Amino acid sequence: MADAVLFEFLHTEMVAELWAQDPDPDPGPGEPGLLPPWSPAWVCSEWLPQGQKMSLSVLEGMGFRVGQAMGERLPREMLSFREELDVLKFLCKDLWVAVFQKQMDSLRTNHQGTYVLQDNSFPFLIRMSSGLQYLEEAPKFLAFTCGLLRGALSTLGIKSLVTASVAALPACKFQVVIQRS
Repeated sequence: MADAVLFEFLHTEMVAELWAQDPDPDPGPGEPGLLPPWSPAWVCSEWLPQGQKMSLSVLEGMGFRVGQAMGERLPREMLSFREELDVLKFLCKDLWVAVFQKQMDSLRTNHQGTYVLQDNSFPFLIRMSSGLQYLEEAPKFLAFTCGLLRGALSTLGIKSLVTASVAALPACKFQVVIQRS
C-alpha cells in the first residue's frame, strides 16, 4: 500500500514540477513553435500553449521509458502472445495490477487494430474527482500512463499510438491504435 502512495506522490510531483516551469520556454534551435519529431501526436492539441505541449511530451517520454523497462523485466513465458488481443489483455490485467494494484475495468476492440481500455477509478484522478472544474486538468495526469502503455507495447513488439480521454472524473479511457507497417 505504501508503494502506491509513494508512486502517486512521485507522479503528482513530476506533473507539478513540469507545469511550474516557464509556460512557453524557448524551443531551442530550429523553427520556433514546432514540437520535436518524436513528440506524440496527442500532445499537439491546439488549446495548449507550446510549453505545456513540451511538458506533456516529457511526461509521456518518461512513461514510455518506464513502460519499456517494465516490459523488459517480464518473464519470458509471458512474452509468447499469439495475438494483439492477448497482449492487451495482459496489459489490462497483469501490468495494470503491477502498477496500480487493480485491474483495468474494461477492454473493447473493433478487431481492426483499435482498442479502448477503460478504468472507472483511475488512481491519479481519484483525488481530483470532486468537481467538474478539474476536468480540464486531467490530461496532464494521463500523459505518463499513455507513455507507460506505449512503452510496454513497444517492448512486446507492437508499435502503437496511445491517447487518453476523460468525460467524467475519475474515469478515463485509453485508446490504443496499433500502427501497421
